[in-house]
Amino acid sequence: MISSKFRALVVMSVVLMSAVVSAQSDAPGLRPAAGAPSSQVPGPLSKVAFEQRLNQRLPFDLPFMDESGRAVRLGDYFGRKPVVLALVYYECPMLCTQVLNGLESALRVLTESVGREFDVVTVSFDPRESFVLAAGKKKAYLERYGRPEAERGWHFLTGSQASIDALTNAAGFHYTWDEASQQFAHASGIVVTTPEGRLSRYFLGIDYSPRDVKFALMESSFGKIGTLADQLLLYCYHYDPAKGNYGFVAMRAVRIGGAATLLALAGFVFVSIRSDFARAATSAQAAAARSSGQARDLTR
Repeated sequence: MISSKFRALVVMSVVLMSAVVSAQSDAPGLRPAAGAPSSQVPGPLSKVAFEQRLNQRLPFDLPFMDESGRAVRLGDYFGRKPVVLALVYYECPMLCTQVLNGLESALRVLTESVGREFDVVTVSFDPRESFVLAAGKKKAYLERYGRPEAERGWHFLTGSQASIDALTNAAGFHYTWDEASQQFAHASGIVVTTPEGRLSRYFLGIDYSPRDVKFALMESSFGKIGTLADQLLLYCYHYDPAKGNYGFVAMRAVRIGGAATLLALAGFVFVSIRSDFARAATSAQAAAARSSGQARDLTR
């Protein structure tokens, strides 16, 4: 009987403890709220992207204002050279500065110069920014770059929301305003275009390989930029849109090596044959001279 009462007491204790634990776990503040899945992108970032719209043409008729306050159109900067397009906003506290720093660092390595072989067009996607801010940015980056010809080739533009929307949509650049941080949430990268304004190559992030940028300029200029050696080197690399860079293609290198070997062999054979002909001609002339001398001796 005592055992039965003891068992009943144990069971009641267990039930009571379970009820207390359950009540505590449901109490406000004791159980953390379910968080967002790890694969879910935070609200503002879900609207951010940089789509690669290769071979699409930019709208040339969009009105903007340059760093001097002069009214211009986007098409004013195209037609003769490849163009590097950078979409930023000038009062960005961090990312946009890193984009421009990375671009300037890559361009400074190249032997080709902004304003000579290609141009750079930097456009603010914040319609509140003025040409005064654009002028300050241009002054700062021209000083960093340190090449006088860039004055006429690196442009900093501002514009209306309508022009900005048309340009960013054409380039595949999607951004949004984040109320919580009072900043724009946006992607980072640059785009190389052809002289006709077609989107040729995208480089995402803030660090750009000078070699890849040069390859993109060479391709976008249709061979007008770069030496013959550069063109041969470019043949060994292939642009990968998924990675946004140029990768080495071993088979192309093998083809160039094979062609070079054949040319070298053909050159060796050609030189050898010419040498043989030259020796034969020299021998024939010597023999003829000896025969002529012997004939003169006999006639005396």
